[in-house]
Amino acid sequence: MSTTTGRTRTSLRAYFWDEAAADWHARRQEGRPGFSEHITRKLRGLREGISGEPGTVAAMREAHRVRVTDAARSTDRLPGLYIAEHAALTLFGRHQQAATEPAHRPRAGLGTACRHLRCAEALSKNAVQQRLIAAATAQDLDELIQHLYRLVPLLGQAGIGLDYTRLMYDLAAWDSPAQDRVLRSWGLQYTQPPNAEDDTDAAPYWDRFAPDGADSGAQLAALRSGTGREAGAVPAMWPYYRTRMSALLRDQGALTKDLIAEHTALFLFGQHQQGRSRTMHVPGNSPGTAARLLLAKNDSGHEALERRLGALITSIDTGEVAMHLRGLIPQLSRAGIGLDYDLLRTALRTWDDPKQPHMQGSFRDRWDRDFRIQPTSSHS
Repeated sequence: MSTTTGRTRTSLRAYFWDEAAADWHARRQEGRPGFSEHITRKLRGLREGISGEPGTVAAMREAHRVRVTDAARSTDRLPGLYIAEHAALTLFGRHQQAATEPAHRPRAGLGTACRHLRCAEALSKNAVQQRLIAAATAQDLDELIQHLYRLVPLLGQAGIGLDYTRLMYDLAAWDSPAQDRVLRSWGLQYTQPPNAEDDTDAAPYWDRFAPDGADSGAQLAALRSGTGREAGAVPAMWPYYRTRMSALLRDQGALTKDLIAEHTALFLFGQHQQGRSRTMHVPGNSPGTAARLLLAKNDSGHEALERRLGALITSIDTGEVAMHLRGLIPQLSRAGIGLDYDLLRTALRTWDDPKQPHMQGSFRDRWDRDFRIQPTSSHS
């Protein structure tokens, strides 16, 4: 079925999942467990929609709250939000079938729900993560829905709910530029530290990296997959972020300067470390130091290397810094020369920060000075 972002309106009535939850809680207060008959009947109707096209399942019509205009009805292009509501309704019906309490839980995003599922130990940590990443890497909305069909019964069996209004809007955004924000919110919710609501003190990945680790190659490939992508929007990279962030910002999928800086440092490290038997994170090695070491090894190309470093240190913004580093790092990698990735992350975070206008000049002066002072071999 084709979609359009054309005219739709949402009824003032509560979404069906809100109505069902309110019904369940009202009956519980009255000492009558479960849903009323009319809600139960509608839930059965939702499950009939699993294999049906949006707008063609008669049993679901009473549950829809997103309305289709006459103009949309006269074409074969249903509004995207209507299609997303159809999918959310069928998922809700499937989820509720496996649950003993209302499956709709306001403010519980998909990443949060999967984190709770992981903590419930109903499945192994890897199994939960693989299911979430499989959903997050779906190529289109239909594939995403199929992954969610298999996931929501597991949430129901573990007594874990999901915010279906939020999920509906996430589904509506899937094939749009807003997909990156959806992915980022899922990833940040899922990786929220269990015992520290606002941050994590774990060391960054480059500090913990073991070149001889069994999974090191796969880990580095995951980091490289983030090259040129928006921070937080690459599911393969989710396990490697250690940026401090409040629970609220995680829930919103906020694209913070800290996250962008860490993301950039991670994919640069993934490129730098590829094929190297020792770590390329070398504390104290600035780009200026590394360029000078490279010049000493090659003993030629002084002018070209000086121009490359000059272009780097005169970058206007963080994006330009990252671009020039991407050009320099393959040369450093081939020569086995490392960089200080803690320093690099700080530079990427503060280079164009209007609250710290002095930092750009400070890094420029230091990196230029490091290039012109002969370093010791211990820095390589």
